[in-house]
Amino acid sequence: MTRRRRPGLYAAIAPPRVWRAARADLPVRSISAFFPAYGDAGTIASMVVLAERTLRGLTDDWEVIVVNDASPDHAGDVLDELAARYPRLQVITHDRNRGYGGALRSGFAAATKELVFYTDGDAQYDPRELTLLVAALTPEIDVVNGYKLLRGDGPVRSIVGRLYHKVVSLAFGLRIRDVDCDFRLIRRSLLDHLHLESTSGTICVELIRALQDRGARFAEVGVNHYDRPFGSSQFFRPGRVLRTFAQLWRLWWRLRGQRTAMSVAARAIPPDG
Repeated sequence: MTRRRRPGLYAAIAPPRVWRAARADLPVRSISAFFPAYGDAGTIASMVVLAERTLRGLTDDWEVIVVNDASPDHAGDVLDELAARYPRLQVITHDRNRGYGGALRSGFAAATKELVFYTDGDAQYDPRELTLLVAALTPEIDVVNGYKLLRGDGPVRSIVGRLYHKVVSLAFGLRIRDVDCDFRLIRRSLLDHLHLESTSGTICVELIRALQDRGARFAEVGVNHYDRPFGSSQFFRPGRVLRTFAQLWRLWWRLRGQRTAMSVAARAIPPDG
C-alpha cells in the first residue's frame, strides 16, 4: 500500500488568508528574511521569489539573504543567477559546511532590519505565510513562532517529531508549541549579543531557550507544512538522530553549568545595607 503524500508547495493552492493578511497598516518598519540552503538547488529560487513578493506587500524596507552552506548541488549557480536578477538579494557562501546551526548564525549576523524572519530553503513552508506572523505581531510581542498545522512528511516523522518536541521541552523548559517549526519572526534587538554555539538543528532549542531567558514575549501561529518536492530530510537517519541527542545532552550540560555559575555569582553579591 502506497502512502498518500501531502502535495508540496508547488502543487498546493496557498490559502487566501496568506495574501489577505498583507496590509499597509501592519506594524512593520523593516524586515530581513533569510534562508539557510543546503541541497536546495531545486527550491531556493521559488523561495526567494515568493519572499520578495511578500515583503513588498509588507514594507518598503526589506532584504532577502540566502546562506549557502557549501551546498554540494548546483545551488551556488542558481544563487548567482538570482543575485544578478534581484539586487536586494544577499548571498552568503560558506567555504565549508558549517551545519544548520552555523548557517543560522550567519543569517542572524547578516540581518540588518528591525525584524528577522527565517525559514528553510527546501519549500516545506510557504514564505507567503510570513504575513500571518506579521499580523500576530503587536508591541507586546517579541517573537512570533509558527507551529505545524499538519506535518507534511508522513506519520512516522510526525510521531518522531512529537517525541523530540516533548523531550526537549521537558529537558530545557521550553514554553512553545513546536520548537521544530523553523518559521519564525524575531525582533532583531533580541538577537544582538546573543551568543549561540550549536552547529546542528539543536540551535533551535538553544535559540528558544536563550530568547526565553531574555524575557521575550511569544505569540504562536499555525502554518502549513508541505512534503519536500526535492531531496530528503537528513534528520531522520539513525546516525543523525544519535548525534542530535548527543548534542542535546552537551547543550543541556553546558546551559546547566551556566545557570549554576550565575547562581553562585548571585549568592556572592552582598545584600544592600
